[in-house]
Amino acid sequence: MAAVSVPKGSLLVLFCLACRLLRAADATGQAEKGPLLPHRRFEYKYSFKGPHLVQADGSVPFWAHTGNAIPSADQIRITPSLKSQRGSVWTKNKSIFEYWEIEVTFRVTGRGRVGADGLAVWFTEGQGLDGPVFGAADNWNGVGIFFDSFDNDAKKNNPAVVIVGNNGKLNYDHQNDGSTQALASCQRDFRNKPYPVRAKIIYYQKILHVLINNGFTPDRDDYEFCAKVENMVLPSQGYFGISAATGGLADDHDVLSFLTFQLTEPGKVAPAPDTEIPEKDKEKYQEEFEHFQQELDKKKEEFQKEHPDVEGQIADDLFESVSDRELRQIFEGQNRIHLEIKQLNRQLDMILDEQRRYVSMVSEEISKRGTGVPGQQGQVSLQGFDTVVKTQEEVLRQVGEIRNSMGETLRLVSGVQHPGSAGAIYETTQHFNDIKEHLHVVKRDIEHLVQRNMPSNEKPKCPELPPFPSCLSTTHFFMFVAVQTVLFIGYIMYRSQQEAAAKKFF
Repeated sequence: MAAVSVPKGSLLVLFCLACRLLRAADATGQAEKGPLLPHRRFEYKYSFKGPHLVQADGSVPFWAHTGNAIPSADQIRITPSLKSQRGSVWTKNKSIFEYWEIEVTFRVTGRGRVGADGLAVWFTEGQGLDGPVFGAADNWNGVGIFFDSFDNDAKKNNPAVVIVGNNGKLNYDHQNDGSTQALASCQRDFRNKPYPVRAKIIYYQKILHVLINNGFTPDRDDYEFCAKVENMVLPSQGYFGISAATGGLADDHDVLSFLTFQLTEPGKVAPAPDTEIPEKDKEKYQEEFEHFQQELDKKKEEFQKEHPDVEGQIADDLFESVSDRELRQIFEGQNRIHLEIKQLNRQLDMILDEQRRYVSMVSEEISKRGTGVPGQQGQVSLQGFDTVVKTQEEVLRQVGEIRNSMGETLRLVSGVQHPGSAGAIYETTQHFNDIKEHLHVVKRDIEHLVQRNMPSNEKPKCPELPPFPSCLSTTHFFMFVAVQTVLFIGYIMYRSQQEAAAKKFF
């Protein structure tokens, strides 16, 4: 075969072409894998969660509450179940990130079949502290996710989740439940659920997703898709808030947690969090620390006055360490095993007594039958009784072995001093397995006891009944028949005479 010469320039072109193909293949593979997930960072200044939610002065750190909102240690009641109530909570600081994700856990409860008015989650350019739109201001610039529980337009499409965007110029359409302004919506019943309802709202790359956990399961990650809005432009910085309102009907609107996360595109550096705390917050935190320190000192002095004998000592015995708790649990388990083995030992003693009585009765029966008439019908053969005796002796032997095994197990359990001894636990387990096997053998022997008592070639026969003596002879029988015949003929003749005498009167 002749060799083919290729110019060097052509080789370079082929090499470059191959590199482009490899890059294209890598890009195609990356596209098939899907887009990269964003970086997710928790933002504590835009979040709240129990159980220590409220400070000493009744405020929520980094949040402002207005209207009828009532903060407590584990939740914020935005509105109580009273008529014509409004309330809201808003972050004190604007967000400094473009894309975000929030997880809201809330509970809407009421006595009525229908509730009102509803609850709203906000991201707006300004704080809507009070207003007619679910307790917040109208003409907002941003987005509101409304959990509307009252059917104003009578279309029977509530409770519903409605997404409404606003550029600061639109008035909310109350009469139509915002249907003319809704960007997306879904029907979800979020009232009176056994578990708190969870909503996850994600705004990333100008796409808004709303996911709902319907409150029928305690699983926090059990979300289902509700609505999606594409090409949505929101302010680059804004306030997060949550509000609620009641009307003629009323519900309790409770928010258990509001968690905010910053989303950053892959490859971009997230902005550094604030490292310096404002002076006002520093002074406030210092005052609170000093107040708690003073209360702790007072409680220490009171305790020392009430317990002078333990002054200067640390009451470590009031607390239980992890190793002590494990040791206590192991010893309690061994005590329970000890009691169970004692109970089994007593039961085995009872079984032994019963077996001995049974063997003695069988032996007495054998001695009695040995003196009787041999070959009598229905009598159990001596060979069968010997089999019974042997079987009972075997049972007694096995029960004795079980008793000895249980005694050995009891001794081992009582003698174990350190609960971490793996050898003692293994031996105890082995003895329990032996006990189980012996009990199965006893059960099997007792089940086949009757079959082993009788030889296979003999079957039990019922004794024949003795002849029943007859008390009526043949002579008496014929005399009885003759008397009955005479009486019957006499009765017929008497009836004929009576009928003939009756006919003479006609």
